[in-house]
Amino acid sequence: MLIMKEGNKDFPAYNSAHFHKRALSFLVVVRRITHPFRRSRNAGYYSKFRHVYGSPAKKALTYENIKITRNAHDSNYCAVNPKFLAVVVEVGGGGSFLVIPLDRTGRQSHTASKVSGHKRPVLDIKWNPFNDNIIASSSEDCTVKLWYIPDGGLVEELRDHLIELQGHTRRVLLLEWHPTAENILLSAGFDHVILIWNIAKGMVVNSINCHTDNIYSMSFNRNGSLLATTCKDKKLRIIDPRSTEVLRIGDSHTGSKTSKVVYLGDTGRLLTTGFSKSSDRQYAIWSQNDLSQPQKSENIDSSSGVLFPFYDHDTRMVYIAGKGDGIVRYYEIIDEPPWICFLSQFISGAPQRAFGTVPKRGCDTSQCEIFRFYKLHATKDVIEPISMIVPRKSEMFQDDIYPETTAPAPSLSAEEWLSGKNGHPILMSMKSGTKVRTYKPVVYKPNENVIAVSEKNNDKKFMFLSEETKPDYRPLNNRTEIRPSPQMDHRPLGAETYNKKLLTIDTGSSSKLAKTSRNLGTKFQDVQKKWTASIPNSPLTPTTPTEDIFDQIYKTAPISGSTTVKELKSMFDPSYHGIYLNNQLHGSESDIRKKYI
Repeated sequence: MLIMKEGNKDFPAYNSAHFHKRALSFLVVVRRITHPFRRSRNAGYYSKFRHVYGSPAKKALTYENIKITRNAHDSNYCAVNPKFLAVVVEVGGGGSFLVIPLDRTGRQSHTASKVSGHKRPVLDIKWNPFNDNIIASSSEDCTVKLWYIPDGGLVEELRDHLIELQGHTRRVLLLEWHPTAENILLSAGFDHVILIWNIAKGMVVNSINCHTDNIYSMSFNRNGSLLATTCKDKKLRIIDPRSTEVLRIGDSHTGSKTSKVVYLGDTGRLLTTGFSKSSDRQYAIWSQNDLSQPQKSENIDSSSGVLFPFYDHDTRMVYIAGKGDGIVRYYEIIDEPPWICFLSQFISGAPQRAFGTVPKRGCDTSQCEIFRFYKLHATKDVIEPISMIVPRKSEMFQDDIYPETTAPAPSLSAEEWLSGKNGHPILMSMKSGTKVRTYKPVVYKPNENVIAVSEKNNDKKFMFLSEETKPDYRPLNNRTEIRPSPQMDHRPLGAETYNKKLLTIDTGSSSKLAKTSRNLGTKFQDVQKKWTASIPNSPLTPTTPTEDIFDQIYKTAPISGSTTVKELKSMFDPSYHGIYLNNQLHGSESDIRKKYI
């Protein structure tokens, strides 16, 4: 049997056209069998992410009863990390957002997990990439605030912020954390200014004033040395954030609607989304060294919703989701023309208002999950997780789709970055069982000892401050007595406040004696002391004059009792002393005189 190899031009004896056609079809089949790669739609390129698909969460794993904000600003209104889901909500007056632990699914409460503190609506929220308990929020009240969320979430409404950053003269639209430097936060406002903050000091360290109109988006490159922005003036800019110099500027999308930009990791390229003159939605690939024209541009459709791009550096995939539709398209970035390859799309019947995305370290490797969206429904009060999954038969850890990813640790301090140093992100393994710990919260107000109002245990922790001191039953000669403080008046309602000064504790007494000597005296000890005042040769001597003793007993006696001052005086008067002892002790007068006189 004759075996023909691919590429042979000379065929044996049979030269008919029919034979040639059958032979070529056979060769194509042989080629497909011997090259078991998943092929993308771009001829000649094969991708292991060709069959990635979207998997919506079950209804029981969604977040319901969330009044998502109806603000018309083109923002994501949602921020997610491996611990919490934060979403801006609609409130009547002021600005608020909810912070929900990821495992607390189902119907949500409007008050228990709310963060309130802005005077106007909240426009953007972003989690600190190096601390999963710190979140920043910007608002129409021209401020940026930082909040601390305890592990386990909030149990009541949070109003106390860590720090407030004031510097913008108009509402603050966008926030962006530095990818490698600690405590560096960028904010962009309607005043056309980008402020660079050192949040540890609560001060502005730089200001970028090169924009002539509203700023639509901003994105750092992989190491944070360059910043890309899109603006309403239809310009794409690449800026050095430390010197504030505009390194490159070019004409972006020609449409008048919002455009977005995202840096494609360390490839040296950018991806923008926007609109053409005819209002077609489109994306474009740019080189950071030349913004005169895009390397590739393609129209997507003619819908009117803004396109939001999301880039995954580990898989080099970019996801493009449109506001108001139910489609998420995903592509793969390559290092040669055409620079980007379409893979597939996820189609949902419900339109989306915005998306939040979780960092790669929050993905479930056991399910081969490489990306996860949190879809804010446009028509329902629901947030729905959508997992992007690579189909694999093996349950083992897949090294080829999970390279080392960005760790929640900074590679530079704020001072090092401001001095000109650059650092690549610190990486961590995605292998199952690897424990990741984020940094402890930064103390932004070291001079103020503030107890978070959200901690329900505060009442229990400090309950001992309001407890009555236990009585001391020791004999009076074995302890140093001290009177009750005017602030600790535990007598029945209506009793006159005791205003005597506290007796000074002997400086030579032990710490235990000093502690117990502050205890209140019992009524038995008070009577015992008054009796010894009238008994000769008693080892105990009165500490106060007789008239003061009577006044004190009157002031400390129960108001509801029948004892009067006259009766109290007669009780302790020497002329009535023998009769009183006879009645109380039921003894003879002679025995009493022998015992006490």
